[in-house]
Amino acid sequence: METTIVMLRWIHIAAGFTAFFVAPVAMLTHKGGDAHRRWGKIYFYAMAVMALTAVIVAAYRPNIFLLLIAIFSFYMALTGYRVLFRKRPDKGRKANALDWSAASIMLIVGAALIGLGFFAPQVLRISPIISSVFGVTGIIFGGRDVQKFLRPSVQKNSWFFNHMGGMLGSYIAAVSAFSVVNFDFLPTVLRWLWPTMIGTPGIFIWINYYQKKFRKGAEASQLAKVRIGVKEEERVPVNVE
Repeated sequence: METTIVMLRWIHIAAGFTAFFVAPVAMLTHKGGDAHRRWGKIYFYAMAVMALTAVIVAAYRPNIFLLLIAIFSFYMALTGYRVLFRKRPDKGRKANALDWSAASIMLIVGAALIGLGFFAPQVLRISPIISSVFGVTGIIFGGRDVQKFLRPSVQKNSWFFNHMGGMLGSYIAAVSAFSVVNFDFLPTVLRWLWPTMIGTPGIFIWINYYQKKFRKGAEASQLAKVRIGVKEEERVPVNVE
């Protein structure tokens, strides 16, 4: 079994490095273009492999915190990917069992990170501050998604920004893992949280950048051609009203 665990760890590391270096390529390519979609899918599946191997290793060791963080990081990528399939709720493209299950698990994981962090820190073996930051973030994202499942946004472009937020949020989690493993010269709390402290404002800046582009009259076709989950006859340009 130890040989299998070692192999899974190497697969985990390889997937993590793939996600770490592929994400910027997807970010910088034309949104919805062939290159963006190709690298975005590679990133998503790399995150899936990274999460799956982390869950298996964490369950074997066991390491509860690693298990919960693996679920947290993949949920961010999953919600960013799945929103592309729900961009036309008026056409029946609403949340399905997968979306509801994932959001419910994220809420449970968020609550567990907060509860165990404060009341049983010996279980997580990590600072309550660190676990609470991830826990609160997970609850916010999970709760936000549940709200959107129940009351889909009337703005046709909302999926565009939700996609960006989810994918960038998952990348913050990936960078956090990279930092924890490699930046041992930093204090523990800072090693875990500096990507969140920098990345969260970065998400808002990035989204605001595109919102301003649309408000200034940029053509939707110049900025995005996201087509995943939409039939050819139902393609809708991004349009901020």
